[in-house]
Amino acid sequence: MNAQKHTYMYAPFVKNNLHTHSIKQTTLTSSPNTITLYPSSLVALLFSMEEETVVLIVGAGPAGLATAACLTQFSIPYVIIEREDCSASLWRNRAYDRLKLHLAKEFCELPHMSYPKDAPTYIPKDQFVNYLDNYIDCFNIQPRYHTAMESCMYDEGRKCWATMARDKVTSMVVKYKARFLVVASGENSAVNIPVIPGLNYFPGEVIHSSRYKSGSAYSGKNVLVVGCGNSGMEIAYDLAAHGANTSIVVRSSVHVMTKELIRFGMTLVQYLPVNVVDSLLVKMSNFVFGDLSRYGIVRPKIGPLLLKSNTGRSAVIDVGTVGLIKRGVINILGGISKIKDNIVEFEGRDERAFDAIIFATGYRSTANNWLKNGESMLNDDGMPKKRFPNHWKGADGLYCAGLAKRGLAGMAMDAKNIANDILSTIDSMSR
Repeated sequence: MNAQKHTYMYAPFVKNNLHTHSIKQTTLTSSPNTITLYPSSLVALLFSMEEETVVLIVGAGPAGLATAACLTQFSIPYVIIEREDCSASLWRNRAYDRLKLHLAKEFCELPHMSYPKDAPTYIPKDQFVNYLDNYIDCFNIQPRYHTAMESCMYDEGRKCWATMARDKVTSMVVKYKARFLVVASGENSAVNIPVIPGLNYFPGEVIHSSRYKSGSAYSGKNVLVVGCGNSGMEIAYDLAAHGANTSIVVRSSVHVMTKELIRFGMTLVQYLPVNVVDSLLVKMSNFVFGDLSRYGIVRPKIGPLLLKSNTGRSAVIDVGTVGLIKRGVINILGGISKIKDNIVEFEGRDERAFDAIIFATGYRSTANNWLKNGESMLNDDGMPKKRFPNHWKGADGLYCAGLAKRGLAGMAMDAKNIANDILSTIDSMSR
């Protein structure tokens, strides 16, 4: 149980402090009749509250939950807030039906709790959500849902993070003061859709992959998928499997691997240099898939594990998409030049008509929208300035979890580092 210090500012507690001041009256009305009169200062207090805590965690996705669990292990008080109505909303509400974790379960555990022994090697979305629910129960994590962060600034005088959030249901303003702040709002906070001339006038359906659930609604339609990462490739496969005439835009070079190859590589790299493992993975991938450049899929010059380490870009885990590309069931197209009505023009002036466009073009961080003193840790894109593994810590008790593009294993590592560092700081302050 978290020993949080609450200082809720309700009117009855400030009543005795109001009589010495000249008080302006405010009328609260409910049309067509006036209800009553209250002092304006009292109205403000009725619709706001303040709370102090040691640690404030912003975001109740896997990174925020992992940080909360690690703090609980040290009995460090915290508050965790979440703008959505549930934890891990990306997994619950913005993931397609057939999604499974792309990495084996041993690389996808959060701190201090393993998967059940009978769990499959590659966890389906619904089982992962159930794992998160059990995780919340196990560590008695109690996120404040519907709470959207509006601003946060470091108070140099008080040596704390002064934040203002808003309850999206009641519109009540909640002010938090915390010695430590953890940005766990995720690298997937807001969808990213590129600017394309004519896109706004496309007459068909245009959605981001976060809204895609199943290809069943697209049977017989001409559908274009933009983006060749794991989501784009898997959505293309799902569309084709449901009878859609599917095309996919491939602009960037990409490694294509099987899930078994990636599991093998991630295990082997613990014992051998990454360049040796990468070389082996590329040779094995070539043996499995052959030369994919003839189909428009070009392999990066850097190996898959080193590329992930340096840039955060993951290899594509093939779910059957490559086979459909080779058979001509899924068409590969180049970059989009412009759109006119339902006609999409591609580089090289190739033109094709589509009924729907699905953008699997990723997400972006929104931390800089509300964090006003984050320059010690975050760049202009709201991502860490420092490279892994030194990315997670800023100045004045500022931390980030889950922003290193290292998946669930990276989130677990961040959470442990943050909790250990906070504990060390508290210990040094108490000496």
